[in-house]
Amino acid sequence: MNAPRLEIDLGKIHHNARTLVELLSPKGITVTGVTKAFLGLPQIASTLLRAGIRTLGDSRIENIQTMRHAQLDASMELIRSPMLSQIDQVVAHADISLNSELDVIRQLSVASQKIKCTHGVVLMVELGDLREGIMPSDLENVVREIQHLPNIEIIGIGTNLACRSGVSPDAKNMSELSALADTIDASCGTNFRIVSGGNSGNLQWALSTTDTGRINDLRLGESILLGCETLHRQPIEGLYTDAITLVAEVIESKLKPAQAWGTIAQNAFGESLAETKAGNISQSILAIGHQDIDPAGLSTTANIKILGASSDHLIVVSDDCLPIGSEIRFQLNYSALVRAMTSPFVIKVISTP
Repeated sequence: MNAPRLEIDLGKIHHNARTLVELLSPKGITVTGVTKAFLGLPQIASTLLRAGIRTLGDSRIENIQTMRHAQLDASMELIRSPMLSQIDQVVAHADISLNSELDVIRQLSVASQKIKCTHGVVLMVELGDLREGIMPSDLENVVREIQHLPNIEIIGIGTNLACRSGVSPDAKNMSELSALADTIDASCGTNFRIVSGGNSGNLQWALSTTDTGRINDLRLGESILLGCETLHRQPIEGLYTDAITLVAEVIESKLKPAQAWGTIAQNAFGESLAETKAGNISQSILAIGHQDIDPAGLSTTANIKILGASSDHLIVVSDDCLPIGSEIRFQLNYSALVRAMTSPFVIKVISTP
Protein backbone atom coordinates (compact mmCIF):
# COMPACT_ATOMS: atom_id res chain seq x y z
CA MET A 1 0.00 0.00 0.00
CA ASN A 2 1.25 3.48 -0.86
CA ALA A 3 2.70 5.81 1.77
CA PRO A 4 2.55 8.21 3.44
CA ARG A 5 -1.03 7.53 4.40
CA LEU A 6 -3.58 8.11 7.13
CA GLU A 7 -5.43 4.99 8.20
CA ILE A 8 -8.85 6.09 9.42
CA ASP A 9 -10.99 3.65 11.40
CA LEU A 10 -14.63 4.69 11.09
CA GLY A 11 -15.69 2.14 13.67
CA LYS A 12 -13.52 3.75 16.34
CA ILE A 13 -14.62 7.26 15.35
CA HIS A 14 -18.26 6.14 15.58
CA HIS A 15 -17.60 4.68 19.04
CA ASN A 16 -15.95 7.88 20.27
CA ALA A 17 -18.72 10.10 18.93
CA ARG A 18 -21.49 7.87 20.25
CA THR A 19 -19.87 7.62 23.68
CA LEU A 20 -19.57 11.40 24.01
CA VAL A 21 -23.16 11.92 22.85
CA GLU A 22 -24.35 9.44 25.50
CA LEU A 23 -22.19 10.93 28.26
CA LEU A 24 -23.39 14.49 27.61
CA SER A 25 -27.05 13.80 26.87
CA PRO A 26 -28.10 13.31 30.53
CA LYS A 27 -26.61 16.72 31.26
CA GLY A 28 -28.80 18.33 28.58
CA ILE A 29 -25.84 18.98 26.26
CA THR A 30 -25.87 18.10 22.56
CA VAL A 31 -22.79 17.70 20.40
CA THR A 32 -21.94 19.74 17.34
CA GLY A 33 -19.52 17.55 15.41
CA VAL A 34 -16.59 19.63 14.16
CA THR A 35 -15.48 18.44 10.72
CA LYS A 36 -12.64 20.84 9.87
CA ALA A 37 -9.79 18.45 10.76
CA PHE A 38 -10.93 16.03 8.05
CA LEU A 39 -12.02 18.67 5.50
CA GLY A 40 -15.65 17.67 5.70
CA LEU A 41 -15.04 14.23 4.18
CA PRO A 42 -18.56 12.83 3.77
CA GLN A 43 -17.59 9.31 4.90
CA ILE A 44 -16.42 10.62 8.29
CA ALA A 45 -19.16 13.25 8.59
CA SER A 46 -21.86 10.65 7.96
CA THR A 47 -20.26 8.47 10.67
CA LEU A 48 -20.80 11.30 13.16
CA LEU A 49 -24.45 11.53 12.13
CA ARG A 50 -24.94 7.79 12.59
CA ALA A 51 -23.50 8.20 16.09
CA GLY A 52 -26.33 10.57 17.03
CA ILE A 53 -24.89 13.98 16.17
CA ARG A 54 -27.34 16.27 14.39
CA THR A 55 -25.30 19.44 13.71
CA LEU A 56 -21.99 19.56 11.83
CA GLY A 57 -19.68 22.53 12.29
CA ASP A 58 -16.75 23.65 10.18
CA SER A 59 -14.57 26.75 9.98
CA ARG A 60 -14.35 26.61 6.17
CA ILE A 61 -17.41 27.19 4.02
CA GLU A 62 -15.76 25.07 1.32
CA ASN A 63 -15.95 22.01 3.62
CA ILE A 64 -19.60 22.74 4.33
CA GLN A 65 -20.22 22.88 0.58
CA THR A 66 -18.59 19.45 0.25
CA MET A 67 -20.97 18.03 2.84
CA ARG A 68 -23.95 19.77 1.26
CA HIS A 69 -23.09 18.26 -2.12
CA ALA A 70 -23.02 14.85 -0.42
CA GLN A 71 -26.61 15.55 0.70
CA LEU A 72 -25.94 14.86 4.36
CA ASP A 73 -29.04 15.26 6.51
CA ALA A 74 -27.68 17.68 9.11
CA SER A 75 -27.80 21.28 10.19
CA MET A 76 -24.61 23.01 9.00
CA GLU A 77 -22.83 25.56 11.18
CA LEU A 78 -19.95 27.82 10.15
CA ILE A 79 -17.88 28.00 13.32
CA ARG A 80 -15.55 30.81 12.22
CA SER A 81 -16.90 34.32 11.68
CA PRO A 82 -17.83 34.69 7.99
CA MET A 83 -15.56 36.62 5.68
CA LEU A 84 -17.33 39.45 3.87
CA SER A 85 -15.97 38.05 0.61
CA GLN A 86 -17.87 34.78 1.22
CA ILE A 87 -21.18 36.08 2.56
CA ASP A 88 -23.23 34.77 -0.37
CA GLN A 89 -21.72 31.29 0.01
CA VAL A 90 -22.39 31.34 3.74
CA VAL A 91 -26.11 32.03 3.55
CA ALA A 92 -26.47 29.60 0.64
CA HIS A 93 -24.85 26.64 2.40
CA ALA A 94 -24.74 27.21 6.18
CA ASP A 95 -27.86 27.24 8.34
CA ILE A 96 -26.03 28.94 11.22
CA SER A 97 -22.84 30.95 11.63
CA LEU A 98 -20.92 32.07 14.71
CA ASN A 99 -20.50 35.84 14.71
CA SER A 100 -18.91 38.69 16.64
CA GLU A 101 -19.08 41.64 14.19
CA LEU A 102 -22.19 43.72 13.45
CA ASP A 103 -20.92 44.68 10.00
CA VAL A 104 -20.74 41.03 9.04
CA ILE A 105 -24.22 40.27 10.36
CA ARG A 106 -25.63 43.24 8.43
CA GLN A 107 -24.23 41.75 5.23
CA LEU A 108 -25.62 38.34 6.16
CA SER A 109 -29.01 40.03 6.38
CA VAL A 110 -28.64 41.59 2.92
CA ALA A 111 -27.53 38.30 1.37
CA SER A 112 -30.31 36.34 3.10
CA GLN A 113 -32.93 38.72 1.74
CA LYS A 114 -31.64 38.16 -1.80
CA ILE A 115 -32.29 34.42 -1.65
CA LYS A 116 -35.31 34.70 0.64
CA CYS A 117 -33.92 32.63 3.52
CA THR A 118 -33.49 33.19 7.24
CA HIS A 119 -29.95 32.79 8.53
CA GLY A 120 -29.31 31.82 12.13
CA VAL A 121 -26.56 33.52 14.12
CA VAL A 122 -24.88 32.52 17.37
CA LEU A 123 -23.19 35.52 18.98
CA MET A 124 -19.75 34.72 20.34
CA VAL A 125 -18.89 36.30 23.68
CA GLU A 126 -15.36 37.05 24.92
CA LEU A 127 -14.75 35.36 28.27
CA GLY A 128 -11.00 35.67 28.58
CA ASP A 129 -9.21 33.57 25.95
CA LEU A 130 -8.86 36.64 23.72
CA ARG A 131 -9.75 35.07 20.43
CA GLU A 132 -13.11 36.03 18.91
CA GLY A 133 -16.01 37.44 20.90
CA ILE A 134 -18.15 40.43 21.83
CA MET A 135 -17.29 41.95 25.20
CA PRO A 136 -20.04 40.98 27.68
CA SER A 137 -20.82 44.63 28.45
CA ASP A 138 -21.59 45.24 24.75
CA LEU A 139 -23.74 42.17 24.16
CA GLU A 140 -27.14 43.70 24.90
CA ASN A 141 -26.60 46.62 22.51
CA VAL A 142 -25.42 44.26 19.77
CA VAL A 143 -28.49 42.06 20.23
CA ARG A 144 -30.81 45.07 19.99
CA GLU A 145 -29.13 46.17 16.75
CA ILE A 146 -29.49 42.70 15.21
CA GLN A 147 -33.17 42.46 16.17
CA HIS A 148 -33.90 45.12 13.57
CA LEU A 149 -32.19 43.20 10.76
CA PRO A 150 -34.50 41.24 8.43
CA ASN A 151 -33.91 37.57 7.66
CA ILE A 152 -31.59 37.12 10.66
CA GLU A 153 -32.52 35.02 13.68
CA ILE A 154 -30.44 35.18 16.85
CA ILE A 155 -30.60 31.60 17.99
CA GLY A 156 -28.07 31.73 20.79
CA ILE A 157 -24.77 32.79 22.28
CA GLY A 158 -21.50 30.95 22.68
CA THR A 159 -17.90 31.31 23.70
CA ASN A 160 -14.53 29.85 22.85
CA LEU A 161 -11.88 28.99 25.43
CA ALA A 162 -8.64 27.01 25.58
CA CYS A 163 -7.62 27.84 22.01
CA ARG A 164 -5.50 30.99 21.82
CA SER A 165 -4.51 31.62 25.44
CA GLY A 166 -5.33 28.27 27.04
CA VAL A 167 -7.96 29.68 29.42
CA SER A 168 -9.72 26.67 30.95
CA PRO A 169 -13.51 26.37 30.95
CA ASP A 170 -14.64 26.22 34.56
CA ALA A 171 -17.61 26.82 36.83
CA LYS A 172 -16.96 30.59 36.89
CA ASN A 173 -16.83 31.33 33.16
CA MET A 174 -19.54 28.81 32.29
CA SER A 175 -21.82 30.35 34.92
CA GLU A 176 -21.09 33.75 33.44
CA LEU A 177 -22.19 32.54 30.01
CA SER A 178 -25.39 31.07 31.47
CA ALA A 179 -26.11 34.31 33.34
CA LEU A 180 -25.60 36.34 30.16
CA ALA A 181 -28.14 34.15 28.37
CA ASP A 182 -30.67 34.72 31.15
CA THR A 183 -30.01 38.48 31.23
CA ILE A 184 -30.34 38.98 27.47
CA ASP A 185 -33.45 36.80 27.25
CA ALA A 186 -35.06 38.91 29.98
CA SER A 187 -33.98 42.34 28.71
CA CYS A 188 -34.32 41.82 24.94
CA GLY A 189 -37.13 39.29 24.74
CA THR A 190 -34.94 36.68 23.07
CA ASN A 191 -35.29 32.96 23.65
CA PHE A 192 -31.87 31.48 23.07
CA ARG A 193 -32.10 27.88 21.86
CA ILE A 194 -28.34 27.42 21.87
CA VAL A 195 -25.86 28.31 24.58
CA SER A 196 -22.64 26.84 23.25
CA GLY A 197 -20.04 26.45 25.99
CA GLY A 198 -17.06 25.73 23.78
CA ASN A 199 -15.00 22.83 22.47
CA SER A 200 -13.26 19.62 23.58
CA GLY A 201 -11.52 21.64 26.29
CA ASN A 202 -14.93 21.85 28.03
CA LEU A 203 -15.23 18.11 28.59
CA GLN A 204 -13.50 17.98 31.98
CA TRP A 205 -15.90 20.62 33.29
CA ALA A 206 -18.99 19.18 31.62
CA LEU A 207 -18.42 15.59 32.69
CA SER A 208 -17.52 16.45 36.29
CA THR A 209 -20.12 19.09 37.15
CA THR A 210 -23.66 18.45 38.35
CA ASP A 211 -24.87 21.89 37.22
CA THR A 212 -24.33 22.83 33.58
CA GLY A 213 -26.68 25.83 33.79
CA ARG A 214 -27.85 27.04 30.39
CA ILE A 215 -24.98 25.35 28.53
CA ASN A 216 -26.63 22.94 26.08
CA ASP A 217 -24.09 22.53 23.26
CA LEU A 218 -20.41 21.69 22.84
CA ARG A 219 -18.45 21.82 19.59
CA LEU A 220 -16.34 18.64 19.59
CA GLY A 221 -13.70 17.59 17.09
CA GLU A 222 -10.39 16.54 18.64
CA SER A 223 -12.02 14.48 21.38
CA ILE A 224 -13.96 12.48 18.79
CA LEU A 225 -11.05 11.91 16.41
CA LEU A 226 -8.20 11.48 18.88
CA GLY A 227 -9.98 10.42 22.06
CA CYS A 228 -8.44 13.06 24.33
CA GLU A 229 -9.39 16.27 26.09
CA THR A 230 -7.54 19.39 24.99
CA LEU A 231 -6.50 21.08 28.24
CA HIS A 232 -3.78 18.54 29.04
CA ARG A 233 -4.14 16.11 26.09
CA GLN A 234 -5.07 13.27 28.41
CA PRO A 235 -7.00 10.27 27.05
CA ILE A 236 -10.71 10.21 27.85
CA GLU A 237 -11.75 6.99 29.57
CA GLY A 238 -13.66 4.71 27.22
CA LEU A 239 -12.50 6.39 24.00
CA TYR A 240 -10.07 5.16 21.35
CA THR A 241 -6.92 7.24 20.94
CA ASP A 242 -5.83 5.39 17.78
CA ALA A 243 -8.77 5.94 15.46
CA ILE A 244 -6.38 7.65 13.03
CA THR A 245 -2.82 6.49 12.39
CA LEU A 246 -0.10 7.95 10.17
CA VAL A 247 2.09 5.53 8.22
CA ALA A 248 5.36 6.69 6.61
CA GLU A 249 8.02 4.80 4.62
CA VAL A 250 11.76 4.58 5.24
CA ILE A 251 13.82 5.82 2.24
CA GLU A 252 17.31 5.95 3.78
CA SER A 253 18.90 4.09 6.68
CA LYS A 254 22.56 4.54 7.62
CA LEU A 255 25.02 4.75 10.47
CA LYS A 256 25.90 8.47 10.64
CA PRO A 257 27.63 10.90 13.01
CA ALA A 258 25.29 12.33 15.61
CA GLN A 259 26.90 15.77 15.30
CA ALA A 260 26.72 17.91 12.14
CA TRP A 261 30.00 19.41 10.97
CA GLY A 262 31.00 22.54 9.09
CA THR A 263 29.98 26.17 9.66
CA ILE A 264 26.52 26.01 11.27
CA ALA A 265 23.82 28.56 10.37
CA GLN A 266 20.01 28.43 10.41
CA ASN A 267 18.30 25.46 8.83
CA ALA A 268 15.58 25.57 6.16
CA PHE A 269 12.98 26.66 8.71
CA GLY A 270 15.04 29.36 10.41
CA GLU A 271 15.94 27.18 13.38
CA SER A 272 19.30 27.08 15.12
CA LEU A 273 19.62 23.54 16.37
CA ALA A 274 21.29 22.66 19.62
CA GLU A 275 24.45 20.59 19.57
CA THR A 276 24.10 16.86 20.06
CA LYS A 277 26.45 14.35 21.64
CA ALA A 278 29.37 12.90 19.70
CA GLY A 279 29.46 9.41 18.23
CA ASN A 280 27.50 7.51 15.61
CA ILE A 281 23.76 6.80 15.48
CA SER A 282 21.43 4.59 13.45
CA GLN A 283 19.69 7.34 11.48
CA SER A 284 16.79 6.77 9.12
CA ILE A 285 14.85 9.09 6.85
CA LEU A 286 11.13 8.76 6.14
CA ALA A 287 9.37 10.22 3.11
CA ILE A 288 7.29 12.85 4.87
CA GLY A 289 8.05 16.31 6.22
CA HIS A 290 6.85 19.72 7.31
CA GLN A 291 4.80 20.13 4.13
CA ASP A 292 2.66 17.18 5.19
CA ILE A 293 2.70 17.07 9.00
CA ASP A 294 3.76 18.83 12.16
CA PRO A 295 6.77 16.71 13.22
CA ALA A 296 6.40 17.85 16.84
CA GLY A 297 2.93 16.30 16.88
CA LEU A 298 4.04 12.74 16.12
CA SER A 299 4.77 9.89 18.52
CA THR A 300 5.79 6.30 17.85
CA THR A 301 7.39 3.32 19.56
CA ALA A 302 9.83 3.92 22.38
CA ASN A 303 12.87 2.70 20.40
CA ILE A 304 12.39 5.34 17.68
CA LYS A 305 13.05 9.03 18.36
CA ILE A 306 12.32 11.90 15.98
CA LEU A 307 15.42 14.05 15.50
CA GLY A 308 14.05 16.65 13.11
CA ALA A 309 12.52 17.31 9.73
CA SER A 310 12.82 19.31 6.54
CA SER A 311 10.05 20.00 4.02
CA ASP A 312 10.03 16.44 2.70
CA HIS A 313 12.12 14.35 5.11
CA LEU A 314 11.53 13.12 8.65
CA ILE A 315 14.75 12.11 10.40
CA VAL A 316 14.62 9.52 13.16
CA VAL A 317 17.09 7.57 15.24
CA SER A 318 16.50 3.99 16.36
CA ASP A 319 18.25 1.17 18.18
CA ASP A 320 19.07 -0.45 14.85
CA CYS A 321 18.97 0.75 11.25
CA LEU A 322 15.43 0.48 9.89
CA PRO A 323 15.02 -1.54 6.69
CA ILE A 324 14.57 0.44 3.47
CA GLY A 325 10.92 0.31 2.44
CA SER A 326 9.70 -0.54 5.93
CA GLU A 327 6.74 1.39 7.32
CA ILE A 328 6.65 3.22 10.63
CA ARG A 329 3.33 3.96 12.34
CA PHE A 330 2.74 7.20 14.24
CA GLN A 331 0.05 8.59 16.49
CA LEU A 332 -0.79 12.23 15.82
CA ASN A 333 -1.82 15.22 17.86
CA TYR A 334 -4.36 17.66 16.46
CA SER A 335 -1.77 19.88 14.79
CA ALA A 336 -0.18 16.96 12.95
CA LEU A 337 -3.59 15.53 12.02
CA VAL A 338 -4.88 18.77 10.49
CA ARG A 339 -1.74 19.19 8.38
CA ALA A 340 -1.75 15.56 7.23
CA MET A 341 -5.42 15.71 6.31
CA THR A 342 -4.80 18.89 4.32
CA SER A 343 -1.80 17.53 2.43
CA PRO A 344 -2.63 16.11 -1.02
CA PHE A 345 0.46 13.92 -0.71
CA VAL A 346 -0.88 11.93 2.24
CA ILE A 347 -3.29 9.20 1.12
CA LYS A 348 -6.44 8.78 3.19
CA VAL A 349 -7.38 5.12 3.68
CA ILE A 350 -10.80 4.73 5.32
CA SER A 351 -11.84 1.44 6.88
CA THR A 352 -15.43 0.63 7.79
CA PRO A 353 -16.56 -1.63 10.65
